[in-house]
Amino acid sequence: MNTAYNFAFFDEGSKREIRRATLKAIAIPGYQVPFASREMPIGRGWGTGGLQLTLSLIGKNDVLKVIDQGSDESVNAVNIKKLVSDTTGVATTDRTTEATLIQSRHRIPEVPLKKDQILILQVPLPEPLRYYEPSENETKKLHAEKEYSGAWLMLFEQIMKYGSMTTGADHPVMVHDRYVMAPSPIPRFDNPKMHESEALILLGAGREKKVYAVPPYTKVVSLDFEDYPFEPESFEDKHCRLCGRAGVFLDELVDEVTNETFYQCNDTSYCIETLNEVEPFGVK
Repeated sequence: MNTAYNFAFFDEGSKREIRRATLKAIAIPGYQVPFASREMPIGRGWGTGGLQLTLSLIGKNDVLKVIDQGSDESVNAVNIKKLVSDTTGVATTDRTTEATLIQSRHRIPEVPLKKDQILILQVPLPEPLRYYEPSENETKKLHAEKEYSGAWLMLFEQIMKYGSMTTGADHPVMVHDRYVMAPSPIPRFDNPKMHESEALILLGAGREKKVYAVPPYTKVVSLDFEDYPFEPESFEDKHCRLCGRAGVFLDELVDEVTNETFYQCNDTSYCIETLNEVEPFGVK
């Protein structure tokens, strides 16, 4: 632990301010709470919102896991993990089941999260209405009036143009039958994992200075239509080339030698656990 910095980098006043915003976000599921986003030793847009939540919440007994698009070993994940570890001395892990705090970019782990865990998602664009309404004042009014026809119109236009909803990631969700929320750029495959999750899910946008939350056991429904229901990415009849798992989010890759298409688990630690015959949650 680097003793040149206060525990978890921030001064105690900064951590308290972020915690207050977090508590308000938990009390109002899906509502975007503004907070005083701090300057960080990493560039805005590289996970500063999620990192600020992690640093404000982490304690000496926590175990930290950081992933970036399913990988524990990407440059972003490794550097965030090192910063937190160097300023706190907390233990780190690649195993989802061992972590108490999980900071993630673009993915929710394959292993179902439990009630003693907190998932922190990095968010580049927290406002789900920004795609069709550029004014912050107007989006606030739309949320206050629960006027979300524009969100459904956006999906309707996709259906009319392409024959289906084409949101590859960050498909908007309705939280607690009240607020339309951006789930962060997770794939559609991960949206259902937010519904009635046992773990607390926090979402932080450092550049946009917003934090919002999905408390445990909260209703989260992806926006859709009765005749065009929400459909996550399908990997039917496909499995991971390395571990053989099916029913998980897979990366489609091409062998440079044979030019053949194959699939691998996007969640690398999940794949390694399976290869080592360490069953993450008792499923053979």
